[in-house]
Amino acid sequence: MVERLSRGPASVSELARPFAMSLAAIVQHLKVLEACGLVRSEKIGRVRACRLEPQALTAVEQWAGERRRTWEHRLDRLGDYLAEQPDEWDTEDEK
Repeated sequence: MVERLSRGPASVSELARPFAMSLAAIVQHLKVLEACGLVRSEKIGRVRACRLEPQALTAVEQWAGERRRTWEHRLDRLGDYLAEQPDEWDTEDEK
């Protein structure tokens, strides 16, 4: 659904079309996305139109980037530590 909304607004029935789920289940998923701030919807006549809120995705991207940088740093430090260790890490087969 998020991928589809990245291309522009869509109705609930349009978002439901590719999924083998009930319309009620689709609406439930959209409510979760709305509660997270990723999606906004509004009723236009008899149709509920949904659109993506890109600033919410920016926050997710920043959060994920921070986690990635933290883990890359930790793994680099581990690699440096292991590279400094004597051959005690080698197995008998490698000796």
